[in-house]
Amino acid sequence: MDEKKAAILGEIPRLRRYARSLLRNRESADDLVQDCLERALLRLESWQTGESPRRWLFTIMHHLFIDQMRKVNRRGEAAILPLDANEAQAVPAEQAENAASREIIDALQAISPDRRAALVMVAIEGFSYAEAANILGVPAGTLMSRIARGREELRSLLDDTARRRSIRIVEK
Repeated sequence: MDEKKAAILGEIPRLRRYARSLLRNRESADDLVQDCLERALLRLESWQTGESPRRWLFTIMHHLFIDQMRKVNRRGEAAILPLDANEAQAVPAEQAENAASREIIDALQAISPDRRAALVMVAIEGFSYAEAANILGVPAGTLMSRIARGREELRSLLDDTARRRSIRIVEK
């Protein structure tokens, strides 16, 4: 296997994580990753050798996601599917960290897709603001605004969850 293809294959776990954060559905996310990899392999010559393919692949994936969302919106279909019951939580959380992680993931899934994409790119995938703005095709100021609003929305959702949890504990 040549060096370019090996570097692309090494990015698959990150691509899958990002696709799942965008789509919230395992099968749809895997389809998006496959479409991304197919397009990347067809356009392999457009990737600059010597650079990591990560930014290039994420840009391809984001453009495919936007195209998919536009098609869905034109057809009037539901754009984002809820998590399947078995994906939401396979085993009950026994530790506080597991419950807190689940709440954070659920809150992240509840915010708007553009804010979620911005947060995932910077906070989880580790792209700089400039790289993430380039990948998402938005000005840096727009990206920073989406991140700030997304963080605020997450804080609000997590505060509400904590309040509901404390109310349930008192009611028992």
